[in-house]
Amino acid sequence: MSHHLDSPIARQDPRLDITDFYLFRGERGTVFVLNVSHSLAGEDIPRGFHPEGRYEFKIDGNGDAVEELTYRFTFGEADPDGAQRYTLHRLIGSHSEDPFARGELIGEGVTGETASFGRGARSWAGKAGDPFWIEPDVLHAVGKAVKEGTRVDLNGWSPDRAVNLFAGHTVHSLVLEVSENEVAELAGGRRIGAWALSSLATDAGGWRQINRAGLPMIHPLFTQLDEHLGDHLNIGRPADDIVTFGASIAEMIAGTVRAYGTAEDPEAYGRTVAAKVFPNVLPYTIATPAVYGFAEWNGRSLTDNAPDVMFSLATNTPVTLGINKDSITSKPSQVFPYVPTA
Repeated sequence: MSHHLDSPIARQDPRLDITDFYLFRGERGTVFVLNVSHSLAGEDIPRGFHPEGRYEFKIDGNGDAVEELTYRFTFGEADPDGAQRYTLHRLIGSHSEDPFARGELIGEGVTGETASFGRGARSWAGKAGDPFWIEPDVLHAVGKAVKEGTRVDLNGWSPDRAVNLFAGHTVHSLVLEVSENEVAELAGGRRIGAWALSSLATDAGGWRQINRAGLPMIHPLFTQLDEHLGDHLNIGRPADDIVTFGASIAEMIAGTVRAYGTAEDPEAYGRTVAAKVFPNVLPYTIATPAVYGFAEWNGRSLTDNAPDVMFSLATNTPVTLGINKDSITSKPSQVFPYVPTA
């Protein structure tokens, strides 16, 4: 799982559980996608977007892992047909990191329909197919190895037995496409770092951060057997990640690499990986092809094989799921809103 049902807090209401975050070049701008409300959580619970929550795309333009630009979505209650109206606000500069700042209302829409805004921006929200794939046996074996400092134990498993746990499953997608110039101008640079955030209104009038997603596969690697860590990785801010989590993550990576014997200095390798994954933001150069691969992390397309990349990085040895984008039931599109149909 990339972020699917990744912590006790996120599982309390899957409408606030960000399963994946994508960032790539679209037909006419930069595209941000977050998915929530995975059908794996069950169909007999509230689905869609939380009417007391907010969903944000955060963009850092100067490399300090602090946002200079935020796009904030809030949703209303579902009508009898299940449709939800939503608003989109844009926050710039110091306001972008302030949960109480109002920002500028730049558009409104309703789920299931494309909404268009100024400067060519557009958004879409609604039920979609899950474009992500995972092999459950490999997933659990890698999580256990990283936690316990061992090799990945796949005895009795072979790639010809691989299955996609998420085949046929659905999510609710939130898609925003904005002009490349707008993102560069307001964030302060063309090389950006981005992440997605979900929060829930509190009875005291504040906001409780529920889920934070930047790079894919962080939670499957480090929190399958440590749900306390899962909750903590979802709170806080990226700028504090390396200080808060760097040492413990480096130690976990060193353990499994030591078991494989794939680095002369496992501790140094662990520190290198920790410095690569923290701060937990997705890097991207605006107006370039997105790829999350072995050679480069530059955004993330809807078809990138993030599990193989991250599992192999963590163990410093090749690890494959035995499946790829062809295991997806419904395929992504080259045209807006890009996500697979439900």
